[in-house]
Amino acid sequence: MRLAILSDIHGNLLALETVLADLAHRSVDATVNLGDCVTSPLWPRETLDLLETLSLQTVRGNHDRWVAQLPRSEMSRTIGFTCDALSAKQRRSLGALPGTLQLDDDIYAVHGTPTSDVDYLLEDAIDGRLCLVTAAALGQRLGDREESLILCGHSHNQHIAHAPGNRLIVNPGSVGCPRSADNEHRFRAESSTPHARYAIATRREGRWSVELFALDYDWGIVARRARENGREDWAVGFLGN
Repeated sequence: MRLAILSDIHGNLLALETVLADLAHRSVDATVNLGDCVTSPLWPRETLDLLETLSLQTVRGNHDRWVAQLPRSEMSRTIGFTCDALSAKQRRSLGALPGTLQLDDDIYAVHGTPTSDVDYLLEDAIDGRLCLVTAAALGQRLGDREESLILCGHSHNQHIAHAPGNRLIVNPGSVGCPRSADNEHRFRAESSTPHARYAIATRREGRWSVELFALDYDWGIVARRARENGREDWAVGFLGN
């Protein structure tokens, strides 16, 4: 079995198209999306229009939940922009996505952790940066989940790790949003790139191999889009200056 894993697209239509074009040349049996689909000052409606044609199995991320459920007066600039760009039906569809997915008896997918869409599974926030957790802490966060492959997103950090019990955890990274582009400068000091990231997990005889991808594309176009929508902070996050 070969499973493509996408997460945290955040309305970056160009990055999503880059990933889909790459996937077209690879043989996969299924694709899963771990949420935070469209919130951004970029192309939220166009991105959701494309995702709706793909019918991917999709986990609801915290941003998907917020754009569907928060009162308009409580939304951040980014979530408010996204809310205004989407139809009421599209907002409801994001809110109706499942909080977790059981893909088969041995694969479990979440956005953040099994119990929260705002907590990190593989990291802790320390001094304004995300640091990898210990294996013991990871085991505690997974609780009684026994699947051999557990998928998470949310942090935008591309990483794989083993947890006690021979459980493999995969964060495919963010398709469309480097950490420096969002979060109101909280993580601007972290080194990263705007590459479009995703992963493919392959199961052979009950064992997993993982390929991590970081694809180049013209993210200068994304920065220009952010500037056109009045978000210099996002533009700077993509250009790295």
